[in-house]
Amino acid sequence: MKTLQKSGGIAALYTAVAYLIGMIIFLAVLDYPSITDPAQKVALLVEMQLITFSTNLLMYVFFGFALIILSLALYDRLKSGAPAMMQVATVVGIIWAGSLVASGMVANAGIAPVVALYAHDPAQAALTWQVIETVAGGLGNFNGEILGGLWTLLVSLAALRAGGLPRGLNILGLLVGAVGIITIIPALTDFTGVFGLGQIIWFVWLGIVLLRSNQIGQHKIGYVHETTFIKTGDAT
Repeated sequence: MKTLQKSGGIAALYTAVAYLIGMIIFLAVLDYPSITDPAQKVALLVEMQLITFSTNLLMYVFFGFALIILSLALYDRLKSGAPAMMQVATVVGIIWAGSLVASGMVANAGIAPVVALYAHDPAQAALTWQVIETVAGGLGNFNGEILGGLWTLLVSLAALRAGGLPRGLNILGLLVGAVGIITIIPALTDFTGVFGLGQIIWFVWLGIVLLRSNQIGQHKIGYVHETTFIKTGDAT
């Protein structure tokens, strides 16, 4: 259990770092949101294919695997106080993780063929990448963070009931989860950035809590062993 909690804490911190680095790369380095023309997008892909490939691994594939570990750690921590809710939350978390891994894999699988096609038919390459990007975006929740929002909301509700996490963290999780859910509405999709920033803070706080609780548990075990040794020595 302690190993799983520690792994969950590390996974939570990784997801926060991956989120932040990925956002910086897409927004500042690639300036991807400002590029709407398919021809410009595929030209950028050809120029920055290694960065794009690496960012997809960081933000989607590795993020998804870290999310699985975190979901299992949270289930182990909160299942006694809210078993049914944590079962649902864990299933949603794993579905979300799988969709993110699939999104990154689809996008990366399309890079090499599109780059090769671009050399002799840029227009067809742009059209092909547009299709791949649409599929990857759908899997990656580009049209609304319903999975991530629902998972965060359910975990926070379960933690409020079970008392396994700080109350302030749970309230933050409820707010972040609610924002993620409403981004499924087309008119509110722009709130995806608010959800991302809020979840970064939530992940960092959660990671620290899981790691600190693991350390506290180790100190308690050491104290119990030491006390038992002293009592045994006194008895003899």
